[in-house]
Amino acid sequence: MAKSIHRKEYAALIAAVREARVAAGLTQAQVSAKLGRSQSFMSDVETGKRRLDVVELRDIARLVGVPLASMVAEFERRLGR
Repeated sequence: MAKSIHRKEYAALIAAVREARVAAGLTQAQVSAKLGRSQSFMSDVETGKRRLDVVELRDIARLVGVPLASMVAEFERRLGR
């Protein structure tokens, strides 16, 4: 089985994260800064160069104003397409 970062399911998760960030009106740099990470952090996440763990996903969800459960539900919805 391929590493999760290379699977279509991971691409669906990252699409949900990106969409939530954009809907919140935040740039990648703004989210990275609010997380106390380098400017390139969100870029690396959104391009698949860096894998998110569930704690980071929760942090990002909170920053963009989306409950983690809602972000996971959106991820699941995308998989059902």
